[in-house]
Amino acid sequence: MSLPVGSYVVEIHTGRVARVMGHMGPYLQLRPVGGGREWDCPPEGVRRATDAERISAVTAYANARSRGEVP
Repeated sequence: MSLPVGSYVVEIHTGRVARVMGHMGPYLQLRPVGGGREWDCPPEGVRRATDAERISAVTAYANARSRGEVP
């Protein structure tokens, strides 16, 4: 499965929703919704996020930001 930069994915092992930021060797470089530290994950360790998962993650970040919990 080829995932373009900017795609939303779910890391299967952790359930975290992230964006594909790039490709480095055999790995995808992922970043959490709302920013943060990138991590590497093998392509077989992720699946495409559903629209509902993407919207939920973006909304959760926006709500946390409005409460001052994240910068």
